[in-house]
Parts: sequence; structure tokens; C-alpha cells
Amino acid sequence: MNQQTSELMIEKSVTVAAPVEHAFRVFTEEIHTWWPLHTHAVDPDHHDTVVMEGRPGGRLFERTRGGEEHVWGAVLAWDPPNRVGYSWHPGRGEETAQEVEVTFTPVGQGTRVDVRHWGWEKLGDRLDETIGSYKEGWDIVLGRYAQATERS
Repeated sequence: MNQQTSELMIEKSVTVAAPVEHAFRVFTEEIHTWWPLHTHAVDPDHHDTVVMEGRPGGRLFERTRGGEEHVWGAVLAWDPPNRVGYSWHPGRGEETAQEVEVTFTPVGQGTRVDVRHWGWEKLGDRLDETIGSYKEGWDIVLGRYAQATERS
């Protein structure tokens, strides 16, 4: 496959009406309040919560009502309230992990949240199908995040 690197990176942004510290906290500590587990989970029929452990090496994982945990990735960068980075492989092996970096930049009275998601080439034959669904998926996820940030 002969794709340009820029085509293998998803970049999305949203601006929220909240200070950078609040925007960071909602994205990380309060991810369980806005992540759409009913559609974006390893086990959408039995999901309970999602947790991001706030430290380098911390896990990002989904917990089911039965207590089973599905690891989605690991925190690679932890720089509150400016940046968080993590590996991403929900329901797949670590060898297929992409990377996600989220930065939080003050703009006026709000915060611009930029998401960069790359490493798609690790998916091999599943690349085209998966990257396409994530381009739409990030819009849904960031929309829910923005709503949660502005109401809390």
C-alpha cells in the first residue's frame, strides 16, 4: 500500500468553554462520564466503566459489570494539564497498538483540545476499514467529551 504518512494520521480538534485544567481533568480522570461505552467498547453488552490511570505506565481500560478488564492501552506521556499520550489497542494485541496524543491549549476563555492518532500501518490488511471508522468515531467521542466538559 502506498499511502502518504499524513493519510495515516487522524487529527481532530474541539474547543471547549472551560479552563485547560478542567478540560484535562474531564478527558483523563472523568473519562467514565463521557466515553460512549454503549458503542465504543470491547464488550458493549456488559460494560461498566472506563478508567485512565493518571501516570506514565498507567493503564487505559474498560471494566465490565462482572469485573472483567479489557486493556485498551497504556499511558505513555502524562503532563497535566497540557498533554496526555497513550498506546491504543482495544480488543487487539499490543503489537497492533497505535498512539494517541491529546494536547490542551488555552484559547480565550476556553481550551482547544487537539487529538493526533497514528500508527495505523500496524493493522496490515485491516488498516483501511479501521482507520475509516475511527475518523467518524473520533467525531462522536469528542462531541460527547465537549458536552461533558461544558456541563460539569
